[in-house]
Amino acid sequence: MKMFSLEGKVAIITGGGRGIGAAIARIYAEAGAAVALTARTVEQVESVAAEIRAAGGRALPIAANLYDNAQLPAVIDKTVAEFGGIDVLVNNAGAGGSPLFMDTRAEHMQQAYQLMVVAPFELARLAAPSMLQRPGASIINMTSVGAYRHTRGNLAHHTAKGAMAQFTRLLAADLGPKIRVNAIAPAAVETPGLREVFDSRAPGMRETIIEHTRLRRMGTPEDIAYAALYLASPAASWITGTVLDITGGPVDELFQNAPDL
Repeated sequence: MKMFSLEGKVAIITGGGRGIGAAIARIYAEAGAAVALTARTVEQVESVAAEIRAAGGRALPIAANLYDNAQLPAVIDKTVAEFGGIDVLVNNAGAGGSPLFMDTRAEHMQQAYQLMVVAPFELARLAAPSMLQRPGASIINMTSVGAYRHTRGNLAHHTAKGAMAQFTRLLAADLGPKIRVNAIAPAAVETPGLREVFDSRAPGMRETIIEHTRLRRMGTPEDIAYAALYLASPAASWITGTVLDITGGPVDELFQNAPDL
């Protein structure tokens, strides 16, 4: 459908080597976009980029450590040099979780804010001059239902996700009307990162989450990627400043994934 086409568009997707980011890259490429994928090393995104190119798409793998602001201008510069501009920025990169409260330190808060607030801000700031020249430009931030739910065990991560949600609303005000800014707030999605959290903290948590989810399954990366396609496409041209929940049905607030102190 034409309204969901990204033909001729250029998208940057951070954290594009696996999970949600890789799914977004594949689906954007299928919709006609040229995609630039970032991860800490080129090797982490090269396989996804190669898959897209093998299917006839255009993909550029870029190494960038989002904890280092000095590396971020190169993401924009390489994308513009390769594809001629930027239409869509997807701030997807994230960490799998954070320590329990008594183990959390200031550096955990700082790292979470760097990855989920500061780096997205810097990339948006650096990309804006190109995006302002491209009709229909769109920024999509990947926050979490943890941004506003009262769950235990991920204080640094969820606090930063909450800041990212408000950053989305404020950035939409600053960049409108030429650039739309929205966010997606997923619940539990079957990704390698979440599996690592389950394995290290609570092996039975997956089954418990499914039990407390109305649709009785976890999300897939594609569930989120198709929402990201919608928000980037002309079909969402009257949507900005919105945080879109994709949850499979609200998880019971009484369910806690950490014990009492």
